[in-house]
Amino acid sequence: MMQVALIGGFGVVASVLWNPVYAAEIEKIHFLIPGGAGGGWDGTARGTGEALTKSGLLKHASYENRSGGGGGKAIAHMIETAERQKGTLMVNSTPIVVRSITGVFPYSFRDLTPIAGIIADSAVFIVQADSKFQSWQDVVAAFKSDSKKVKIGGGSVPGDLDHIAVALAMQAAGENPKKVKYVAYDAGGKAMAGLLSGEINVLSTGFGEALELAKSGQVRILAITSATRSKDAPNVPTVKELGYDMTFANWRGFFGAPGLSYNEAQAYASLLRDMYATPEWETVRARRGWTNQYVPGFQFYSFLEDQEKAIDGMLRQLGFLQ
Repeated sequence: MMQVALIGGFGVVASVLWNPVYAAEIEKIHFLIPGGAGGGWDGTARGTGEALTKSGLLKHASYENRSGGGGGKAIAHMIETAERQKGTLMVNSTPIVVRSITGVFPYSFRDLTPIAGIIADSAVFIVQADSKFQSWQDVVAAFKSDSKKVKIGGGSVPGDLDHIAVALAMQAAGENPKKVKYVAYDAGGKAMAGLLSGEINVLSTGFGEALELAKSGQVRILAITSATRSKDAPNVPTVKELGYDMTFANWRGFFGAPGLSYNEAQAYASLLRDMYATPEWETVRARRGWTNQYVPGFQFYSFLEDQEKAIDGMLRQLGFLQ
C-alpha cells in the first residue's frame, strides 16, 4: 500500500496565529514563476493574481516566467536580488523540497521567506482523445507487456513530482517503478504539447493543468490520484478505486525574498487568506479543480521540514536516491 499525501497536515487554517493586519497596505504584487507558460506554477500564480485583482483586494499584479535549472534559476534570482524583490512573491510547490534533496540546485526553502501554502493539486494520467488507451488499466497492461513501449512524460525533471506520481502508480500495480520510461519537459505547457503531438503516449500532470483541455475534448483523463473522486470531474475514477492502492497530492504556495520582515510576510499571508472568501477565487479554483489548503508562516515552515523527511524516505524507496 502506498498512500503519499504530499500535502501532509496541510488542511489546518491557523487564523488565530496569523492575523489579517497589514494586508490593506499591499497594492501590487510581482509574481515570479520558476517555470514556463502552461504549467502548474504558472497557473497558480496567474490564477491567484486574477482572483486578487478582480476581487479588488489588490490593485495590480504582474508576472515573470523565469524557467531553468528545475526552478533553481528563479530561486537564485530571488536570493541574489533580494533587496529589489520586496514586492515579489515566488510560487513554488513540493519540487522545492524534492530538488533540494536530490541536488538539482543548492538552495532550499530556508533560503527564502515562506509565506503560505494555498492549494493542493492531485496528479492525473491523461492521453490524447483518440488514444488506444481507453483506461488506466490499459496503460498498466501495456507497461506489463513491454515497459519500453509506453512513453510517459511530465512537465518536470526526472525524479520529480510528475515522475514520482506515475512511478508510485506502477509500483502499486506490482511493477518496478525504475522501468518507467519517463520523458521530461520544461513545464506543463511543453509536456502537453508533447502529448498532443504524439511524442509521448501518456502525460502525468497536475489535475489543474488538464481539466480545461479535458472539458474541451482534446485529452482524456484516465485516472486521478486523489483519495476520492473530484467534484470538478466526477466521472474520472481514482487510481485507488481501479484497484491500485495509492494516493498522491501536491501543495502549491508562495515565498518571499530572504530578509523579508515579519510584518511584510504577515501582510502577504493575510491577503492570501482573505482571497478565499471571494467568489473570484472560487471561479479560479473550480476552473482548475484545486483543493483549498491554507497554511501560513511558521506552520508552513514546519510543514516543509516534515516534507523533507517524508520525501527523502520516499525517493529512497523508489530508487531515486541511494
